[in-house]
Amino acid sequence: MPARILSIGTALPATRLPQEHVRDLFAAQPGVDRLTRRLIHAAFDAAAIDSRRTVLAALAPEGGTLAPGGGVALASGGADDERMPVRDAAGVLLRPSTGTRNAAYVRLAPPLFAEAARRALAGAGVERGEVTHVVTVSCTGLFAPGPDYRLVRDLGLPAGTERFHLGFVGCAAALPALRLAAALCAADPTAVVLVACAELCTLHFRPSADPEQIVAASVFADGAAAAVVTACAELAARHGGATLELDRFGTTLTRDGEADMAWTIGDAGFEMTLSAEVPRIIGREIRGAVGDFLGGERPDRWAVHPGGRSVLDRVEAGLDLPPAALAPSRTVLREHGNMSSATILFILARMLDEPADADVARVAALAFGPGLTVESAMLTLRAGAGAGAAGVAARGAAAVGAGATAESRR
Repeated sequence: MPARILSIGTALPATRLPQEHVRDLFAAQPGVDRLTRRLIHAAFDAAAIDSRRTVLAALAPEGGTLAPGGGVALASGGADDERMPVRDAAGVLLRPSTGTRNAAYVRLAPPLFAEAARRALAGAGVERGEVTHVVTVSCTGLFAPGPDYRLVRDLGLPAGTERFHLGFVGCAAALPALRLAAALCAADPTAVVLVACAELCTLHFRPSADPEQIVAASVFADGAAAAVVTACAELAARHGGATLELDRFGTTLTRDGEADMAWTIGDAGFEMTLSAEVPRIIGREIRGAVGDFLGGERPDRWAVHPGGRSVLDRVEAGLDLPPAALAPSRTVLREHGNMSSATILFILARMLDEPADADVARVAALAFGPGLTVESAMLTLRAGAGAGAAGVAARGAAAVGAGATAESRR
């Protein structure tokens, strides 16, 4: 039996940021000239994003913003705002040190990892004691003992659970993590692998006139997602719902792009290089990068990482896809922005939740990372007796505060 995803759980911080609010906040910073203000408005308005989530309540509109599920995140005054000041009383964005930002990551990322993982396990019908391996993924913070250790401890998993952490790989990292999970299941057919991604991109926001930093601020967001992967036929039968079989994976480096998409550590946070060439490089090279992997197969559905609206546009044009093919990716982008590595799992979660046109559908997944690298996966979506109902229930609608617990994407 091939390795398969039984369930995907997702988690979001409670603070919701309307896109126009973040745009106006950046445009109103001291020293922003007319040209920079024009660039900010153009980037934010072209992003095709309605709202995003953040762990930083101080970034919210004055008085807080109501998140789905009934939770209200206050704009200021929380303990986390005091430990990492984000803006002053006049609305001026501050520039915390990298150490201060990373300390916030250490406090705020583990609860998101844990909440997404709990929901994935609940959706799969898998007990914590049945987990044999943990693979954690993140590129927005660093600490040791790391997220893998914390997830085992916070969930109460067996102390002998084997742990792996995939760090600083960027937006594409969820697919290599699933590839590792599939390899672990091939080596041990009884393995149950918990893959968890959590990214706190907004910790690294900063006011800037640099077009690349403006683009980064216009698209990135916070979120977490986790998947339960196994090749155990007994667990799959017990689950009974829709599953995604992990059939094969591919990876390639594009000829250009090493300097166009990069992620480095600066004195005032992690610094994203995201040049205007990225969509053009993807559009130019996507057919060659993916063609051999597809081998002439035409997938029924597509899960493409929405690095931004222009990236999706270039993929659509480069692969001659109909507009409906990237609708799930565009929906996740519009509702949540680019949550780096977690985003592709949000898209796959929707496919597990939504009724398929047929009992079996072929799904191609693509994600892009620093370098430019292209990660690919071919999956088979199989409808089950529950058709994803368990996964929907597991993701739920409970809203909770950032920094202690997390909120489902519903």
